[in-house]
Amino acid sequence: MTDVRISGVGMTPFESEAAQSILELAITAAERAIADSPHTRDEITSLHVGNALTEALGTRTGLANALISALGIEGAAADRIENTSASGASAFQRGAHVVDSRASDVALVVGVEKMSVAETREVTESISRLVHDREYEQGVTLPSFGALAAGTYLDRYNVSREALGAVAAKNHRNAANNRVAQFQTEISIEDAAESPIVAEPLRLYDCCPTTDGGAAVVLSRDAGVRVESVESATGTHAVADRTDPLDIESVRLAGERAFAAAGLGPQNVDVACIHDAFTILELLELEELGFYDAGTAWEATLDGETALDGGLPVNPGGGLKARGHPLGATGISQIIELVWQLRGDLRPDRQVPNAGTGLAVNVAGFGNNSVCTVLEG
Repeated sequence: MTDVRISGVGMTPFESEAAQSILELAITAAERAIADSPHTRDEITSLHVGNALTEALGTRTGLANALISALGIEGAAADRIENTSASGASAFQRGAHVVDSRASDVALVVGVEKMSVAETREVTESISRLVHDREYEQGVTLPSFGALAAGTYLDRYNVSREALGAVAAKNHRNAANNRVAQFQTEISIEDAAESPIVAEPLRLYDCCPTTDGGAAVVLSRDAGVRVESVESATGTHAVADRTDPLDIESVRLAGERAFAAAGLGPQNVDVACIHDAFTILELLELEELGFYDAGTAWEATLDGETALDGGLPVNPGGGLKARGHPLGATGISQIIELVWQLRGDLRPDRQVPNAGTGLAVNVAGFGNNSVCTVLEG
């Protein structure tokens, strides 16, 4: 258990192509989080920015320093954290640690990405560089890993492809009522099954989009949603070296550490935000975290267990699949969704009733690194 509270949150809408620059997205999210908190910008003693692609896409360098100046909080400590698609959660972990250790009294954590500055081919190339060098040289991509895991899962447990479509349909249904989600249109399981093939058996609606957006939180030791724990772990880098393509060791270890530090277990969680960059990942991560036995999360999904009104609502804001996946902002947006749920801020069609404990897991690459956070309202 930590002594850290989330005292303010704010984010921009997630969009396929935002009109704002990456710095403007970060400023907007930060200002909204500060306005939501009891703290003024003059009280901020540290800034932690999660971002993955600014240099790779030629946007800018020194993002944290530029944001310090733009917000007028010179003098605060500042750093930028890069952990590929888990950059946001890693920045949150950094902020929580410095506040808990009293190295900072009020920390502002911002996650931001502007992926639309480059062509899809260039963005895809930049993201593909996070895989092991040997696998990159062989032309293996993240969708390839997702397809390998999905095909193995469906075959091993004799699962219909309908299970993957059910994940996509659920998350789009949740995003349809989320005003900051990239996709606010429902799809059916049939729509998912009939969408274009990306990497068999994964289809277009099994994969998250490229997204622009910013998200921010203010951390302090004052009143707010408590950070019970935030823990991370790494796994085998080369997927080919893993003994089982369905094992995501970093998720399992981060989850075990987060639950142990919080003194809680899966049975205590009321709402979860799971890193569903591909639909298969939602199923695998739910199992790695101990919510369901291996090969059974698909049944829970089809039975409505993970729906907004189910026993364990998963990705109530739409997840990466439909809320969007601006790499550096994703982990922070998961935290914000949980804060909104735990504070009871949302409309009835978005609100998980009586949510007291939330969990988020943000994954780098295909399980190379994971960050798991447990929050208490």
